[in-house]
Amino acid sequence: MEKRSIMSALFEYAGKFRYLTMASWVLSAASALVALIPFIYIWRIIREVLKAATGFTYSNNLVQYGWMAVIFSALSILIYIAALLCSHIAAFRVQANIRSKAMRHISTLPLGFMDDIGSGKIRRIVNESSAATETYLAHQLPDRAGAMAAPVGLLAMLLVFDWRLGILSLIPVVIAFGIMSVMTGSRMKQKMKEYQNSLEQMSNEAVEYVRGISVLKTFGQSVFSFKRFKASIDNYQKWVISYTKDLRLPMMFYTTAINAVFAVLISAALFFTSDGVTGEFLLNLLFYIIITPVITVTLNKIMYSSENIMIVQDAMERIGSIMKMKPLHDSEEHEHPQDNSVAFHDVSFRYKGAEENALNHVSLHIASGQHVAFVGPSGGGKTTLASLIPRFWDVDSGRITIGGVNVKNISKEELMDNVSFVFQNSKLLKMSIFENVRLSRPDATRVEVLKALKDARCDDIIGKLSDGIDTIIGTNGNYLSGGEEQRISIARAMLKNASILILDEATAFADPDNESKVQAAFSALSKGRTVIMIAHRLSTVMRADRIYVMKNGEICESGSHSELIGQQGLYSNMWREYNSAVKWKVGVQNDIG
Repeated sequence: MEKRSIMSALFEYAGKFRYLTMASWVLSAASALVALIPFIYIWRIIREVLKAATGFTYSNNLVQYGWMAVIFSALSILIYIAALLCSHIAAFRVQANIRSKAMRHISTLPLGFMDDIGSGKIRRIVNESSAATETYLAHQLPDRAGAMAAPVGLLAMLLVFDWRLGILSLIPVVIAFGIMSVMTGSRMKQKMKEYQNSLEQMSNEAVEYVRGISVLKTFGQSVFSFKRFKASIDNYQKWVISYTKDLRLPMMFYTTAINAVFAVLISAALFFTSDGVTGEFLLNLLFYIIITPVITVTLNKIMYSSENIMIVQDAMERIGSIMKMKPLHDSEEHEHPQDNSVAFHDVSFRYKGAEENALNHVSLHIASGQHVAFVGPSGGGKTTLASLIPRFWDVDSGRITIGGVNVKNISKEELMDNVSFVFQNSKLLKMSIFENVRLSRPDATRVEVLKALKDARCDDIIGKLSDGIDTIIGTNGNYLSGGEEQRISIARAMLKNASILILDEATAFADPDNESKVQAAFSALSKGRTVIMIAHRLSTVMRADRIYVMKNGEICESGSHSELIGQQGLYSNMWREYNSAVKWKVGVQNDIG
């Protein structure tokens, strides 16, 4: 993506505010040129002083020149403020539009998108990449316009007063520009991309590490036990050291070159005045000594703006990588399910980047109102199978139907209305219980929310909180256990009142007291609905109408609990191992007691 295409992309997000961005360039360039005028009046002041060396009666214009220098300096500042005002208004609009458009697009992507990319990486792309464009448009682009205009005025001034000193003072500038091109070339562009990649990876792994910190602290582990996070930190360290070493010599020569103007001027002055110093030459030399620091400042602005171009270019490419992701297929003519049945027709699916399929030619039919369970070894495909129903991902081959209609032909809104998902690790947002429950149906009344909480057996939770359902979770010591959070999530599902309910290890983190209440809540929630349970605790699926045993992405057994026990297959072995584990736990507890 070239600079022009970057600006074209930014202008698309800016809309009518693009004209403010253009105005900021013009104003910033004007400000830079006006800022040079005070130096002319400083030169005139010096000339007056030199003329008046024998008598200050000749210095009649000193005050006038001083005020003119002040006036033009103030005018330059005011013009620059106007430029920043224009650029900031446009930049904030661009940043807001990028975030809004990106989030709207993300909402159309498959629900498994976050699992594929990682929430930390998504957060960084949406927040920090858009922030990079805001910084670029608001500050760096106007400064770049000013930095490009200033050399034009400087060049004219350097050549007008004494062309010999002017040309000599440009020699370090040319050398510095050559070194700058090396530092901001294609190789450095690739380095900047690697830098952003390493930051993204570290951000993503940091989020995962924080999520798992309770486990690490429980087992007395350090960050070194979280290998991916440690590897991302090491990778960032490696990049920074490499990047610093690569720029060490160029930056040293660049800094030397832009600060060498004084050395060139002094050397030239000694050469040109070998026959004696004239007042005119001394006047011009003093002027060049005063104005040449502007060259250093201008070159630094250009150099850093070149680096900023690479940053914003990389940011736009990352935003573009999100926008290029294909949303879920949405049929032009939506169909409506006839009932709550669910069927898989020769379904195969493979996760992105995986070498083997997660599901292989799975076919099954779940009748409307039937309660089924998926069990089996970890990695067998249970959660994947259930996740394909609400289109967390789309199948690679085959099809899934609800009420005889392919899920791809059901509108996303209707599909979400028909399916509720209760996860094993339910999370509540930092808001009131009332608002947490009402997330599933924003138009629900307070009475309806209270009924859902009651049906989910949450009375004891509400009763112990000082503000009842208006209590904000996570503040003033108001925290809930895993089982209590699960019951609030069940209330949310009850309020949604979807016809198909998917329970993914929903009692995994519940203690015995909470588990009994969760099971009672599930019983109330399951009435009249098609229920799909995913469980490792086999005691929770004994009453299911049908149990599907999954292994290596395939259904290896199916039937009721008693039928599967009679088959003496994988389920029967799992049942024996489960009961042995339960008895062992009970025996250990009795011994301790």
